[in-house]
Amino acid sequence: MRSESTTTPHPHRWAALAVLLLAEAMNLLDATVMTVAAPVIRADLGGSDAAIQWFSAAYTLPFAVFLITGGRLGDIVGRRRVFRAGVAAFTLASLACALAPSTAALIAVRAVQGAAAALVIPQTIGMIRALFNGRELARAMGCVGPVMGLAAVTGPALGGVLTHADLFGSTWRAVFLINVPLGAMVLPASRLLREDRAARRPRLDLTGTALAVLGTGLVVHPLIQGGASGWPVRCWAQLAVGGTLLAGFAVHQRWRGRGGRSPLVEPSLFRGRGFPAALMASVLFFAAVNGLMLVVVVQLQVGLHSDVLAAGFTLLPWSVAMALSSWAAGSWLVPRYGARVMSAGLLALFAGTVAATVVYAAGRPGSYPWPLLPALAVVGLGQGLYAVPFFTTALHHVRPHETGSAAGLLNAVQQLGGTLGVALLGSVFFRTAASGALVQESASLVGARNAFCAAAGFALATAVTTAFMRPQRV
Repeated sequence: MRSESTTTPHPHRWAALAVLLLAEAMNLLDATVMTVAAPVIRADLGGSDAAIQWFSAAYTLPFAVFLITGGRLGDIVGRRRVFRAGVAAFTLASLACALAPSTAALIAVRAVQGAAAALVIPQTIGMIRALFNGRELARAMGCVGPVMGLAAVTGPALGGVLTHADLFGSTWRAVFLINVPLGAMVLPASRLLREDRAARRPRLDLTGTALAVLGTGLVVHPLIQGGASGWPVRCWAQLAVGGTLLAGFAVHQRWRGRGGRSPLVEPSLFRGRGFPAALMASVLFFAAVNGLMLVVVVQLQVGLHSDVLAAGFTLLPWSVAMALSSWAAGSWLVPRYGARVMSAGLLALFAGTVAATVVYAAGRPGSYPWPLLPALAVVGLGQGLYAVPFFTTALHHVRPHETGSAAGLLNAVQQLGGTLGVALLGSVFFRTAASGALVQESASLVGARNAFCAAAGFALATAVTTAFMRPQRV
């Protein structure tokens, strides 16, 4: 689909690229610093253990379900216009998060943050394509990975440092306040961006969006709350209704496609087995890695009573290994070995989760688990090796007119997988850690061990679904 942008080179295109990358990094940093600060926030504002899961899920859930709609809005009214609106809303929501007086208020504003991020992120790739072409486009796209890797590496440590520093008595509120000056930098600089929109405007699918929002919300809510409340009948009823709505969403998308209208999801993507397998693999894989990050942090702070700084730096080996393996995969391994690198990544992910399981099983209550650090580095190694070739392989057989829908759906499913991981693995941990049969520190070790066991199962299931993607050399 061609855009209406001009082919004349933009005189400030590299400065404009910096603006787009800063906005991307701001959104990724917000998610990672939140993971580390969540136990401190719950301790300050109160609430149940499930609140720790909701601090993350409330952001990623609307981010996932509004991502494709956010991309459509950019196609219709202009990507720069939607980008600026999203950054403004994200910055204001960040300020509101920092001022939140209660757990419920913070969770509500986190949802606004996630919806705002869904307006920002889909516009960046489209505007990069509008700013550059030829070899410059390849160079510009090549900047995205390193910036995201840097944000992933610094996020957990930054969250720990900001919360621990207690700047001006702000404690955890500083992790949200950091977005305010960043947003204040991006907004005026966004004038450097070139307006860009689709030449052929798609229509918004408001009914499909509503079905996706309600369906996923009704599925995720009982997965987080069910364990704490003993899985009453209402939780099972919510799951049933949510599943029915998601099935209705699939029927609605097929109906819109047959009617010649613009569905959120291109139905032709599901004619073969390759792309559906990729979606399932994405859910399983990102459920494992996102859920485990939360478990590591909560076990240290809630079970071991470590401070937030120790929790943030514990994730540093994971983040560094992920950044380095992503770079190695993109620059050397994938060009040479193709999609086979995914198998190596899953093997490393499985080995790292098993090693961490052993560490937790042998851990002593009250002692910092030093052997956990190399195990987490292996997990990060696997994450980087798998994620880089995964997206290329998933889109390999997608036809040109399906690419936009497929890429948006993959990103949305990635966020949804992360949300489900926080819900499922977090619930596994908290259900065991709350057991009255063990003292708290011992129970937290058992809970973390069980969560890593479940994640190892996710890694094996990811390997099975990945096999159905029919990997090719990329």
